[in-house]
Amino acid sequence: MKQAERMDNIGEYYFSKKMKEIKELIEGGNPIINLGIGNPDLSPPVAAIDKLRMTALFGKANQYQSYRGIDELRESISDWSETIYDISLDPSSEILPLIGSKEGILHITQAFVNPDEEVLVPNPGYPSYRSISSMLGAAIVEYSIGPTEHNFVEDIATKISSETKIIWLNFPHMPTGVMPTKEEIQVVVNLARKHRILVVNDNPYSTILRNDFFSIFQLEGAKEVCLEMNSLSKSHNMAGWRVGWLSGRKELVDIVLKAKSNVDSGMYWSIQQGAAEALKESIPWITSLNHEYSKRLYSMWKLLDEIGCTYSKDASGMFVWAKIPEGYEDGDQLADELLYESGIFVAPGHIFGSNGIEYIRCSLCVPQEEIKKAVKRIQNIKNGKKARMVTITG
Repeated sequence: MKQAERMDNIGEYYFSKKMKEIKELIEGGNPIINLGIGNPDLSPPVAAIDKLRMTALFGKANQYQSYRGIDELRESISDWSETIYDISLDPSSEILPLIGSKEGILHITQAFVNPDEEVLVPNPGYPSYRSISSMLGAAIVEYSIGPTEHNFVEDIATKISSETKIIWLNFPHMPTGVMPTKEEIQVVVNLARKHRILVVNDNPYSTILRNDFFSIFQLEGAKEVCLEMNSLSKSHNMAGWRVGWLSGRKELVDIVLKAKSNVDSGMYWSIQQGAAEALKESIPWITSLNHEYSKRLYSMWKLLDEIGCTYSKDASGMFVWAKIPEGYEDGDQLADELLYESGIFVAPGHIFGSNGIEYIRCSLCVPQEEIKKAVKRIQNIKNGKKARMVTITG
């Protein structure tokens, strides 16, 4: 059977392929320290797990659920958003739970973009913006995100055309950690209002290593042209639960619901109940989580110093975006050297776009002790001790 033409330019997700390779290395006796994946290793709120376990005993847990999600979850999202962002969302009409943010990217694109119409995506940026747009036949137009300078506003302004349907934003930005000023993002919102373009802010990192929690709905006129996605994956260590949400004015949310309601039949009731319970954890939870990430961040800076990379200490989120040292052709070369000589896996920057070729991305989703162990491995190799080469079979 021949695959559809829409798949011709789509490859298997990088981390899907790479984790097979790493699994093979580990099974071959090579202890790999995985600093490449943004997969939170810390536990969710205990109350969320207890709620999941308890509600799973109810008969209705096993039935189809509302396409809009249960009332308790939407009300908890609304309350949490008011506490964290100081914004008001109507739980009955302005919130749509999602089975993870990737589902949201798919359904938003399905709902608003015709084939050959344009979507603006960040370079570097989350790969799914490009891959999903490509699968649906949209024309992809990239705008640049600098690791330190905020040049994206001017770039977006020059890339807008009569065919532009969506501008994808992601602030705090993954992978660079850039967080522009509200004034800069307001300019993008104003451009969208002028040209009648949908802006989607993908916002899962808004509470990670930050004190000022940003939502695009804090800006004037944003509800007119914006949607925002969020997730419990990073903020509450619940990546495997696959719980996210979309928010915005009713008319826009309802258009997305048309697509979503024809694809899935709702989220497991007990997961929604547990998620609603998790969202009752607010500022103290965020403070405790960020205290742990801060400790890991300092150790990661030490590791990158040993490798010879440069990076910004002003970045946000759970990743560190680092420029490779002189002498390396690209991030792939450095990443392969670290993997095969030191047993340390980092993500090469090219997977996030052409502007990431000279970078690597390191994740804070690993215990501080493991990061310190990685530092020791680099120091040992620099000192001529315990150099090790690993090979892949098959």
